[in-house]
Amino acid sequence: MRRREFLELPAKSLGGLLLYTLAREPIRLQAQDGTVRVPLRFFTAAEARMVTAACERIFPADDSGPGSTEAGVVIYIDRQLAGPYGRDKYRYTKGPWVESIPEHGNQSKATPREIYRDGIRLLEDFAALPAAQQDAKLRAIEKTPFFQLLRRHTLEGMFSDPLHGGNAGMIGWQLIGYPGPRMSYREEIGKNPGEAWRRKPVSLADSLGHPVTGWEEEKD
Repeated sequence: MRRREFLELPAKSLGGLLLYTLAREPIRLQAQDGTVRVPLRFFTAAEARMVTAACERIFPADDSGPGSTEAGVVIYIDRQLAGPYGRDKYRYTKGPWVESIPEHGNQSKATPREIYRDGIRLLEDFAALPAAQQDAKLRAIEKTPFFQLLRRHTLEGMFSDPLHGGNAGMIGWQLIGYPGPRMSYREEIGKNPGEAWRRKPVSLADSLGHPVTGWEEEKD
């Protein structure tokens, strides 16, 4: 077992609420010198910094709202790769391994973990590069399975339910006006006729009234 590693993120950019929601492990978070130390399950600290920087170029913060760093996308990816999805527990992984149409899904032998390990080697020193060089480096690998997976995971981490590790503070849902998994809006009908209505989002745990465990927490 390797030594536990942490990713240090600027506390100021996260906001007070995110100190709890980012890693789903509030007891282990430590704010020191303006930073938050988030425990990692799959990535090394160096890998997490590269992935954070890459995700930020895919979904950057701008005048319209926060980006992948504020949403804790790297934590979402770290949790998924550490869990059953990362090791392909539920995918048929025997041959033949062939090129196929996207609708058939992943047909390769490599697991998501292996795709990331190989792909991260293409991002050496990525976090230290200027934005223009980062974009150029990503464009150079945009046809690779690694980039395609990274892009998909970035969007998932922005907009999935917070229980999976991303969308911290539901800021992704706030960005697009998604109210969360609600079964009915009956109690809202007729309250504000003629007015724009945008409800504050609630997570699945909020809706159910008790904590919910994601599949990435599944134990062997």
